[in-house]
Amino acid sequence: MRKIAIIAWVIYSILHTTGCNSVEAQSNAAEQNPAPAQTMGWQYPNGARNAISITFDDARESQVDVGVPILDKYNVKATFYVMPEPVQGRLTQWQTVAGNGHEIGNHTASHLCTGNFQWLRAMNKGLEQVDLQWLRDDITKTNNYIENNLGVTPRSFAYPCGNTFVGRGLEVQSYVPLIADMFTTGRTWLDETANDANYTDFAQLTGIRIDGMTYEQIKATLDALRFSKSWIILAGHEVGQKGMYTIDSQALESLIIYLKDPANGYWLDTVDNVANYLKQHRDAPK
Repeated sequence: MRKIAIIAWVIYSILHTTGCNSVEAQSNAAEQNPAPAQTMGWQYPNGARNAISITFDDARESQVDVGVPILDKYNVKATFYVMPEPVQGRLTQWQTVAGNGHEIGNHTASHLCTGNFQWLRAMNKGLEQVDLQWLRDDITKTNNYIENNLGVTPRSFAYPCGNTFVGRGLEVQSYVPLIADMFTTGRTWLDETANDANYTDFAQLTGIRIDGMTYEQIKATLDALRFSKSWIILAGHEVGQKGMYTIDSQALESLIIYLKDPANGYWLDTVDNVANYLKQHRDAPK
């Protein structure tokens, strides 16, 4: 009995000392195993601490009317994930966007997401109802349109609504491998962390929402995501006055000014350019 009591006391002491809370355990581990110093291994251009990309989805009119002039004013190149129909409605402007060096990515022709969205239920559509071949055809159609009308070959893809599957139940399939086969990168949406440059899967890059946020809120988000060599991909939709799916134009301009200041330690470039740089410099993830 004495031996059992001693063992129980030892176990209690260990748990009490180390803590059972997973967050506490991660914090302790981080303190004991700090991230490698930025001076070790490869470096971002100009000694930047982090990489960052600004991206927009859907080829919305406010992007060419409001967003692009702000970007061009500061010579900042963004990544635009577009669809054929809205591009066709403003074709001349989108040709100018592509010609000015902004990256044009693929966002499908259908913008198909989970059918749980009521706007898709009204059309009796949803990713649950299609297969990988259907999706490949839709994406190929979009690639062909972009090549024929904007004169560029898309190398980047953004998953509509951040959904990465087709089918339902036991027949569900990921279409991440399809994107990995067709593109250099694929970006998701509404994520909670930045990309670890030495680890991230280029077919599943995280996207951080900037819609509806003030400049101060965006900056606070960036500050929280600046772990060692992280690559932060910002994702938005409309540009103009603040709204649920809109970044305020003043917030965008303030953000760009902040990111362009070398003292703040960011390398700002398109998704494809950052991805290519990482592929050339990082070791293969284990």
